[in-house]
Amino acid sequence: MEYGIWLSFNNQEEGFQIPVNPESLEISESGSGDTHDIGALGEINVIKSPQLTEYKFEGIFPAMRYPFVTSKVLLKPMQYVGFIKKWMGTRRPIRFVYVGTNADINGEGKVISEVNEAVSIEKFNWNEAAGSPGDIEYSLTLKKYVFYAAKKAVYAENKSTGEFEVYKQSPERPDDKQTPKTYTLVAGDNLSKVAKRVLGDDSKWRDIQMLNGITDAQLKQLQIGMVLKMP
Repeated sequence: MEYGIWLSFNNQEEGFQIPVNPESLEISESGSGDTHDIGALGEINVIKSPQLTEYKFEGIFPAMRYPFVTSKVLLKPMQYVGFIKKWMGTRRPIRFVYVGTNADINGEGKVISEVNEAVSIEKFNWNEAAGSPGDIEYSLTLKKYVFYAAKKAVYAENKSTGEFEVYKQSPERPDDKQTPKTYTLVAGDNLSKVAKRVLGDDSKWRDIQMLNGITDAQLKQLQIGMVLKMP
């Protein structure tokens, strides 16, 4: 199994594996609370939602393929720097994947990562390593990113009071898009990809497997043109 860290942008349109595994990955998870002093009760702590997870690591972007380089593809040091700076400039999240010693493999032979989530690049420091032939030392801080969308507020005048108030919007029209009853496999497909494309959730590949009576041994030998029933 291949261990390491991968960074990618825009649904893997761009990305790379960190060429040299860092000595350590610092993962910070902390709660959030407010302390109040309430009369005879004394001090109390109001627990709030946990703060967003933060990931920190540092290492080098090597100028040559040293024995400790783990990535199959080795870019030039400034290419790694260029990618990260470019992604920061877009003000959009990137994908952070970390596969460690506790990773597992599912029924399709696919690695289940320890960490696989959207993150923002909070801090990126880099400099050319002293006494090395072009190596770049760097440190990177990432923070978990939660996707959200603002809701439009609707104001209307209350005729009885003359004041403007916020009114709840009518529920959005239900999604009447129907899931296809069958799907025909094309080149490059596997059940995870099919579940993501058709059902919108790659974790539902096992439902497709069970519905179509596919054994674990057959998962890597699915034939192009095979028609699958969809749950």
